[in-house]
Amino acid sequence: MISLLNRRLGGFGCFQTSRLVALTFLLSAGTFLPASAATNSPAERLLASARPLVIAHRGYSAMAPENTLPAFERGVASGADMVELDYHHTQDGALVVLHDYTLDRTTDATNRWGGSKLKIADKTLAELKQLDAGKWFKHPQTGIALPTLNESLDVIQRGSVTLIERKAGDAAACVKLLNERQLMNQVVVQAFDWDYLRDYHRLEPRQVLGALGPPATKDGKKLTDAEKALSPAWLDEIKSLGALAAVWNKQVDAASVKAAHERGLKVWVYTVNDVATAHQLLAAGVDGIITDNPAILWKALAVR
Repeated sequence: MISLLNRRLGGFGCFQTSRLVALTFLLSAGTFLPASAATNSPAERLLASARPLVIAHRGYSAMAPENTLPAFERGVASGADMVELDYHHTQDGALVVLHDYTLDRTTDATNRWGGSKLKIADKTLAELKQLDAGKWFKHPQTGIALPTLNESLDVIQRGSVTLIERKAGDAAACVKLLNERQLMNQVVVQAFDWDYLRDYHRLEPRQVLGALGPPATKDGKKLTDAEKALSPAWLDEIKSLGALAAVWNKQVDAASVKAAHERGLKVWVYTVNDVATAHQLLAAGVDGIITDNPAILWKALAVR
């Protein structure tokens, strides 16, 4: 047990506090996966976890430029159960990791090429690989390239599980990649586009899926904040997609979590970066929390 935790949590001096917190919590909690889950895939074992999951948002994005290999390396080193990322399709069909639909915020594209609102879908992978994805960060880091989904999987899957968020592109491309790499159900796939999830489930029903919400509109109508709260109606629709997790904003409560569990669904919440909010959500019974700073979540879990 100790050697496993050292391997998963080690590697970066700046993580000593979070490593000790995580170690203390895990040792006191004992084995957090039921024996019946031992033969299941990594994605299924996460669903069976008896404690809330710690999910690193765009990698350890409080410590390194989001959606880059250094952020993913630090997310793995922090002991996060999952490391989340976002992917798009390039002009030539490659799957590349970036959150925004444009390159302006997190690369030097506008300085290099001029203009603004430069779309990732208008550039080839070779063009995108010229960009620096670390100069913008609060602690600038030069020489960091935009990673492909393949490169990101290589880093994350060595010590954690990848939570893949689709930003653009069809389901077939992601299904093809995961099948080629024999990673089907070794990761979790999520999307705000529920039609994408329906298509993914049709193509590959084995894959654990998460339905991101809340939607901004429904039936052409803009939703109010009250209508966006996680509810039995939303949960029923998520269940119909073939998804196994409702990945929601903070508009969840104990009643909605209970309703999800009654339907065999898990509830993961994004994006929580303070201990007080984490405690509120943990008290409501959520099954996972997505955070820019996994150390905050380990601390919240350790003191409960």
